[in-house]
Amino acid sequence: MKNSLLLLFILIINIAFAQESIEIQEPIYIKSVQLRPARANAYLPIVKLGERIILQFDDLEGDEKEYIYKLEHCTYDWQKSNISSTVYSNGFTDDTIREYENSFNTYQDYTHYSLSIPNRNMQVKISGNYLLSVLNEDEEVIFTRKFIVYQPKVDVGVSVHKARRVNDIDTKQNVEFVINHPDLLINNASKEIKVAVFQNNDWNSVIKNLEPQFYRGTQLIYKYGDKTTFWANNEFLFFDSKDVRNATNNIRRVILKDIYNTRLYIDQKRSYKPYTYYPDINGNFAVRSINVDDSTLEAEYTKVHFVYEMLDDDIKDNIYVYGSFNNWKLTEENKLTYNEETKLYETNIVLKQGFYNYTYVTANNETIDTHSLEGSHYQTENEYNVLVYYHKFGSRYDEVIGFGAGSSVNLQN
Repeated sequence: MKNSLLLLFILIINIAFAQESIEIQEPIYIKSVQLRPARANAYLPIVKLGERIILQFDDLEGDEKEYIYKLEHCTYDWQKSNISSTVYSNGFTDDTIREYENSFNTYQDYTHYSLSIPNRNMQVKISGNYLLSVLNEDEEVIFTRKFIVYQPKVDVGVSVHKARRVNDIDTKQNVEFVINHPDLLINNASKEIKVAVFQNNDWNSVIKNLEPQFYRGTQLIYKYGDKTTFWANNEFLFFDSKDVRNATNNIRRVILKDIYNTRLYIDQKRSYKPYTYYPDINGNFAVRSINVDDSTLEAEYTKVHFVYEMLDDDIKDNIYVYGSFNNWKLTEENKLTYNEETKLYETNIVLKQGFYNYTYVTANNETIDTHSLEGSHYQTENEYNVLVYYHKFGSRYDEVIGFGAGSSVNLQN
């Protein structure tokens, strides 16, 4: 009996460790991490097999450190694949990041690093989930980022609808999609096909473990109600710090101390306010600066002051500024602190000049609430993406064979 309990305890511990996140958040001196396709106005780290994806980041210590990158193939649920590196890549899966330059004529010194995949020393051979790690010269992992390579073998049609339940119709959006596979023989879709559905660029919103509801010839149809329903949330807030010498839209004033300090207007709780449309970039950010030749090296870093007003007596302990600027993570840096004197929530974050989307969320036991502070309206413009994974019987890894996108701009009833 004791041996059985011991084995059960070990099994539980092993499962818990297996499910830990493989992502590592960057330290405070690493900023402006971007992992994006090598094409204009693309933010989602998803590329077709053979296309380039580019990693860029800044080291604010500005001392030209030697960084190493490492590429690993992962399973559908983001665990390390049990396959040799020769299966998923040609060349070296770890190598030095050779492209780096120091900032020019800025108050905050930094070294800008850039890496392109595929490159001369490494090419990706198969589709799938990938983890890109950045290590220091002692081979310690500094931070990681996820990206996905797909090889289109099926077509994915995505549509966005109002929520089906009456209680949710004003606050949520429902995603329906169809997988067309005329040229791919699928023997058992419930076993061989897996999908992942997520909102905007936020991996925290992902919905998995969905099986097809209907089969029609060479179509797999997913028309769930509750299972693929998302909070619509609200349009993202934004500021544009491309000109650090003058106040611009949503920036109250700029002060030069050791570096520039950007003070935003006070943001107020929006959950009780009616919906107002204004265009956003769905939580992402773009580095840019006016009157310079190269924003990657000449853009300034500014200390951005976020201030939030609740307008009620409901004091929250865990309010965060939330967005792609820190990979949708909850950290001490983007956590707001309540100021007893001003009765406001405040935090300061050092960010590179550019256009930033952000919102405010609350968190309880790592469960992120994206709507209680900022509200949720069915009219909100959101981008939804569907990834199709294929694990053929007898195969040793999960392929990504389809990618589809839909927008609530074309919201259907």
